[in-house]
Amino acid sequence: MSIVLEKDLLTGNELIDSEHQELINRINKLIESCESGKEKTTAVKTLDFLMDYTEFHFRDEEKLQEESGYPEIENHKLQHAAFEQAVKELKEMLEEEEGPTDAFVAAVNKNITEWFLNHIQVWDKKVADHVKG
Repeated sequence: MSIVLEKDLLTGNELIDSEHQELINRINKLIESCESGKEKTTAVKTLDFLMDYTEFHFRDEEKLQEESGYPEIENHKLQHAAFEQAVKELKEMLEEEEGPTDAFVAAVNKNITEWFLNHIQVWDKKVADHVKG
């Protein structure tokens, strides 16, 4: 299941939306590397590739929140930390398996895809609205 940055996922903040598009591209690559039955190494590298950009994006979002005096910044940071932990756990799960199993793919869908979509629609839209003023 590929993600598409549709209108309901746009925050209206150019920086956040452009970084979300890159994250979506990386999530889609991870899903593709799992569904096509590629070897474990490919999925691990793709997961690392996703996490590198996620950390960059989260720091940008948090900087924007700090600069705008966003009142829910600490809760937002907790959301980011939970996602980072979930990705670490997925990596550990993947490393223990021969390759991307059905259980791993289900965990990716729940802990990355669903989380990301919900995070944009709820948390990031609040930030963008606050920044707009």
